[in-house]
Amino acid sequence: MTEVNVSSHAFDQAIRLVPTEPNQFRGHTSEPYANMVGPFGGITAATLLNAVLQHPESIGEPVSLTVNFAGPIETGEFTIEAVPVRTNRSTQHWTLQLRQNGMVATTATVFCAMRRETWSEQELKAPSAPAPESLEQLPTEGRRGWISNYDFRFVSGSYDPARPYESASSRSLLWIRDDPRRALNFPALTAIGDSFFPRLFTRRQQFVPIGTVSLTLYFHTDSAQLRQIGDDYLLAEAVANQTRNNYFDQSAHLWSRDGQLLLSTTQIVYYKE
Repeated sequence: MTEVNVSSHAFDQAIRLVPTEPNQFRGHTSEPYANMVGPFGGITAATLLNAVLQHPESIGEPVSLTVNFAGPIETGEFTIEAVPVRTNRSTQHWTLQLRQNGMVATTATVFCAMRRETWSEQELKAPSAPAPESLEQLPTEGRRGWISNYDFRFVSGSYDPARPYESASSRSLLWIRDDPRRALNFPALTAIGDSFFPRLFTRRQQFVPIGTVSLTLYFHTDSAQLRQIGDDYLLAEAVANQTRNNYFDQSAHLWSRDGQLLLSTTQIVYYKE
């Protein structure tokens, strides 16, 4: 295991925000998390969530996050406005805007809550998968910059543009964790929730221009459970339900090694042909 000072980890540098005035933060794009146009969407989502988590009025822990990518984010500084629009005894609702050059590039809503112990059940079981240590790590050389920040161990459904073929399914099953290793928290889980290759790439094994339009994440975990997981692998599964007329969706889930469901996500993605 490589020991990493969390404060100097590339992920923490990428989501770093500086408070500037009430409800306002300043951030900067991160070259290690660059994607086709602007930053990797998962790092943008994690940065927006970080604005809520470090806000002095924040209560509870994240339950849901929705991010709408309204336009490209250019390399450089940006500002985030995070407003707690309503705070109740145990819940809190937020609206956020990421602005750059006087324009809104991304909007988001966050719902946080102070959970209490109740009757609970997990109906969605983790799929069977070999141990991550028994699988080869995906080579990231020559791929998009952000991909090298993750250790991908595919069970099925990888994307290899060097060997184009049309797959029978868009489904992917893999293990994933930060690389270098980093203890899991809500922002890191958020970014991993968007780390799947586009379903269209997996299905057709070829590149087309794409861009996520809207992403929603539901958190089924808490800080204590994330601390127990530490920097271990997560089991991740994703599939598209339909691809049609410039848009496809994605449904995805992430589990801990012991089968605890941590996150479910949905997103809608634009593609061009």
